[in-house]
Amino acid sequence: MGVLLIILGILFATLFILIPLLEKYGRERSPEELRKISRLMLPLMIILIIATAVRYFIS
Repeated sequence: MGVLLIILGILFATLFILIPLLEKYGRERSPEELRKISRLMLPLMIILIIATAVRYFIS
């Protein structure tokens, strides 16, 4: 139980540190870049679902 609390504490501390840094130093994405990224999401999610199903049925 103690290890779980340590992991959760590190996770939240990292989030509280990284989110402000990313907002401050991250760059804005153009609409074309966002369109390219969103176009890739559906095929990647389908591949992830298929890979998870294969892993489930194999093991």
